[in-house]
Amino acid sequence: MANPIPKKYSKDMTNGDTFSLLISFMVPMMIGNIFQQFYNIVDTIIAGKFIDSNALAAVGSTGHITNLFFALGNGLATGIGIIVSQFFGSGDKDGVRKTITNAFFMVSATSIFVGCLGASLSRPVLIYGLKTPDEILESSVIYMSVTCIGFIGTALYNTISYIMRGIGDSKTPLYFLIVSSFLNILMDLAFVIYFDLGVKGLAIATITAQALSAALSIGYALLKNPVFKFKKKDFVLDKNIIIKCYTLGGSMALQSGLIALSFVILQRVINSFGAVVIAAFTTTSKIENLVNMQFKALGDSLSTYSGQNIGAKKGDRVKKGYRVGMTMMGTYALIMIPLMWIFGDFLMRVFVNEPEVIAFGKTAMRILSSFYLPLGTIYVCRGILNGAGDAKFPLISGISEMVGRVIFPAFFCSLPFLGAWGLWISTGITWTIVGVTAFIRYHQKSWRKGLF
Repeated sequence: MANPIPKKYSKDMTNGDTFSLLISFMVPMMIGNIFQQFYNIVDTIIAGKFIDSNALAAVGSTGHITNLFFALGNGLATGIGIIVSQFFGSGDKDGVRKTITNAFFMVSATSIFVGCLGASLSRPVLIYGLKTPDEILESSVIYMSVTCIGFIGTALYNTISYIMRGIGDSKTPLYFLIVSSFLNILMDLAFVIYFDLGVKGLAIATITAQALSAALSIGYALLKNPVFKFKKKDFVLDKNIIIKCYTLGGSMALQSGLIALSFVILQRVINSFGAVVIAAFTTTSKIENLVNMQFKALGDSLSTYSGQNIGAKKGDRVKKGYRVGMTMMGTYALIMIPLMWIFGDFLMRVFVNEPEVIAFGKTAMRILSSFYLPLGTIYVCRGILNGAGDAKFPLISGISEMVGRVIFPAFFCSLPFLGAWGLWISTGITWTIVGVTAFIRYHQKSWRKGLF
């Protein structure tokens, strides 16, 4: 297929070597993930070092709830990006442009509603839902309210990023993520140290950086990318596109939301084991995220690859993408497993000093790393299925993961011979169940009907 959109602003993944295409698309996303983790860590340091421990606790206490809202917006943006990739793969420029304009109408309306809802419910959720301690309640309410009010900036930024990835451009979102990261850090320091705004300053810095990055990336796209040269007819609301975006994006948003909600519930179980286990779980989760982000980059790359090739009716390339993706995933997993067993102690020492936490975390990481193959399988199969627009699997996957993360810890942690180890064992078992479910779903023929 000769795609009419210039290569400078896109990547046609319907032709060429699959491995090379995936690697070149993945690398910018992997770098972007590192930057995102970097400024999240800097946020934490600024809260703890330049305000106080209560500020750090306030930011942390709202984390799972705000992640729940952001997961909903991110799921919708992911679905929109996949639909764009399918139109791009078929060479339908009109379809790409109509999806973009309709997407921005949808995302703006949805994010304003969700943001206002989150801000208005922040106090009751923190008091009755999370039982936030009195000494950090007011700071937590302020942080959550301000973050939710600025949700539209984050939602628009994610949407433009996924749209660009949908047409094969993973570099431009990286550039604006780097800009966003440095803006966030600079404004954190300015609002907290110079203006002395405390927790409110951290929240304002985050939403302002996201809003500016969204404005800059949209402005760049309108000025430079021919895909964004709209005609009057492109601004007409298209019922079919809106339904398709909400069906696929809504399914993915629900999946992300269920997983985020499961962490909110799981936190209560974790808290019951005391400070050492909480510290060990927090630290191993940070390390797990560093491993996870490479699996995620592969899965996101496969979504765009799959979406474009399904749009082009190239089923053989979709199957090849699955095989290459599984090989890449397996290689990475088999490298990381022994590394985690050998260097787990060292990695824990990077984050904490307490010997008891280090010993606990080292064993926990060995448990988790033993399940990297099923974890990687989730991302590969999910990437292909998401790119195909399979609206059923995200829902099945989200429910399975939520049930696993809530029910299994309650059961395994209640066993006297396991105790807190049940937290990590249940995570591994959950990955295995969802991984097997994803593997089975990929090999079913029902999702391929009418696609290839």
